[in-house]
Amino acid sequence: MSETMVSRVEGLELVLERVFAAPHELVFKVFTEAEHLKQWWGPRGWIVPFCSVDFRPGGIWHYCMKCVDEKQGEFFGMESWGKGIYHEITDGESFVYTDYFSDAKGNETEGMPSTLVSMIFEETEGGGTKLISRSKYESEEALRTVMDMGMIQGITETWDRLGEHLQSIQ
Repeated sequence: MSETMVSRVEGLELVLERVFAAPHELVFKVFTEAEHLKQWWGPRGWIVPFCSVDFRPGGIWHYCMKCVDEKQGEFFGMESWGKGIYHEITDGESFVYTDYFSDAKGNETEGMPSTLVSMIFEETEGGGTKLISRSKYESEEALRTVMDMGMIQGITETWDRLGEHLQSIQ
């Protein structure tokens, strides 16, 4: 089973780390293929009805998360669109992308912060994977905005779902 997530802020970066009981090649794969992302991306109570991935430098990841949990009150039925543009890819080891809030057509949402995200996949002793996410924001205000939106809870639930998905496919 996955260990607890560790989070910390370093200047304008939110750093998240967690160890998963799965080989790093597999953890990398489920981050880079739409059919896998649809199974685990997003917090609990949310599904991914749309996801396209063009995993190459300059390629775009475009997705929609939709709340299907009536217990989440005002969020029920809400759609949240996102877009990532990949910059650097080191196969099986890391990738860097800029993450944007977007609309269904992929237009970036004005007034919402973008994030430069570095994802690092390190093999651990015993064949697990240490996943390190470094999200750099343009300002303290941008970082505070996403933290106030519940970023830590959302990522914790998302990575819990990732751990469950990895268990189910091994």
